Amino acid sequence: MSRRSPFRNFKTSPEIIRLAVMMYVRFPLSLRNVEDLLHERGIDISHETVRFWWHRFGPMFAAEIRKRRVEGMRSSRWRWHLDEMFVKINGEMHYLWRAVDHEGEVLESFVTKTRDRKAALKFLRKAMRRHGPPEVIATDRLRSYGAALKAVGAAGRQDTGRWRNNRAENSHLPLRRRERAMLRFRRMRSLQKFAAVHASVSNHFNQERSLSSRHIFKVNRAAALE
Repeated sequence: MSRRSPFRNFKTSPEIIRLAVMMYVRFPLSLRNVEDLLHERGIDISHETVRFWWHRFGPMFAAEIRKRRVEGMRSSRWRWHLDEMFVKINGEMHYLWRAVDHEGEVLESFVTKTRDRKAALKFLRKAMRRHGPPEVIATDRLRSYGAALKAVGAAGRQDTGRWRNNRAENSHLPLRRRERAMLRFRRMRSLQKFAAVHASVSNHFNQERSLSSRHIFKVNRAAALE
């Protein structure tokens, strides 16, 4: 039995919906920026329509990308970099935990109200359940990481050397730009949802253009868009 199309009740073509969602997630654009850019291309929609499409199809697109990548990641022994971002939601501090591999791709994102041992342990178990255990885990000197790693039996894999965790620190920058464009997040749930989708889309378009020729980069970029 063939799978029913998720676009079956929409008058707009799937290509336009995918383009709108991709533009909003991938680039630091507001909903109204996406509306204006599509209008320049002859596509007349409201920014509220873009919002609806993003909530309806963003997680679905991210799940498709993640499903194709997770199996390949589990077959390799990765070096992970763990770090947490400080994010204010309605004036209250929250923490976005993120695991990044040695190539700079975000493996897992997890939002909590605290950054104690319990939160770190929950985050680690979630990441390892999906991607498997890594060989080395680079962290900063936050005690929560050491306590959580000890609880899962991976204390000997922790690396807290100076500058060892710069890859995780640098991976926060694209999300910080999106946070400013969106004028901050207003709920934990919306932050968790957007961080997970943004990570999958960023990984999908991460072509490492500095390591390949212009021709190869263009071919890979076209394939990612398709």
